[in-house]
Amino acid sequence: MNSRKTFRVAVLAGDGIGPEVMTEGLRVLETAAAKHGIPLELDHQLVGGAAIDAVGRALPPETLAACEAADAILFGSVGGPKWESLPAAEQPERAALLPLRKHFGLFANLRPAVCLPELTHASPIHPRLVEGGFDVLCVRELTGGLYFGEPKHITIRDGEECAVDTMVYKASEIRRIAKVAFEAAKGRRGVLTSIDKANVLQNGVLWRRIVTEVAQDYPEVALNHLYVDNAAMQLIKNPKSFDVVLAENLFGDILSDEMAMIAGSLGMLPSASLGAETGGGSTRFGMYEPSGGTAPDIAGKGIANPIAQILSVAMMLRFSGGFEAAASEIEGAVRSVIAAGLRTGDIHTGDNALVGTSEMGDAIVRAMA
Repeated sequence: MNSRKTFRVAVLAGDGIGPEVMTEGLRVLETAAAKHGIPLELDHQLVGGAAIDAVGRALPPETLAACEAADAILFGSVGGPKWESLPAAEQPERAALLPLRKHFGLFANLRPAVCLPELTHASPIHPRLVEGGFDVLCVRELTGGLYFGEPKHITIRDGEECAVDTMVYKASEIRRIAKVAFEAAKGRRGVLTSIDKANVLQNGVLWRRIVTEVAQDYPEVALNHLYVDNAAMQLIKNPKSFDVVLAENLFGDILSDEMAMIAGSLGMLPSASLGAETGGGSTRFGMYEPSGGTAPDIAGKGIANPIAQILSVAMMLRFSGGFEAAASEIEGAVRSVIAAGLRTGDIHTGDNALVGTSEMGDAIVRAMA
């Protein structure tokens, strides 16, 4: 991407700890932009519960318009107990996140679960299973399956309430997410594990067949298949055996959270939700957000870990901006700060320096100097 072109970012901080970690993410983004000569334009908009409180809608038209005019969306988090009493369709997650994904065709969710060697103590599984750290990438299909399939309703059947959700996948949807996963595996260790439930679900039968067909175009990538229940077990038993994990929407939602927790903390892990390729195939429009939620129990206390938001900035610069050098520098700064022993509460041990949200941001900005 031409580094002289203005890079326009719609900033949607959201709820809970979202504004706190977004502040640090933007400090890092502006530092990287200044250092690498990236003309940057930020458009701050309301989303989620904050938007409901202000204007009565989780995704106001002004917010959607700002996203349409941007090159990428930098997202914080939405939701919390305050809005759980609203009708389901009006709650922040359903009324903001899912519509954004669908509107922009953000079909490919990338969630890297990286456990740095210095943070293996934070993993809840046995130390020998994570010794030396690990790096697994989950590629999740994001706009199909149970979350979007029709019919979807709660009705009365035989005199009692009955809920219906429909799991639907077209071959073309499976093929395009499989290609994203195989391309990712090519640039890593060359191992792809595809997740399905082909022994029970027709969706799984089609998923496995299409992924196997796509594999013929990637002879350099070793493909294996796992049923989702076995995959959940194997991720705990031997996380270092995985490289790239490919999953449909529901399975990917569950497994990526499992992977994040095995890695030590949701506060460390970014994500990218990408659409179709743009700019001659070099970049994709995307939405970038931390893997964790709003954490209302710690909101406003200045103790949240901003690293997931900061690493989401790095992913945004890489995938939607084509600014590889800036992205790599941010990732390197995070690693150096962790190696130096600074820790927020979620990854802290007695031997390390305990810092707050802004202090961690300060350290990462200094490491970029």
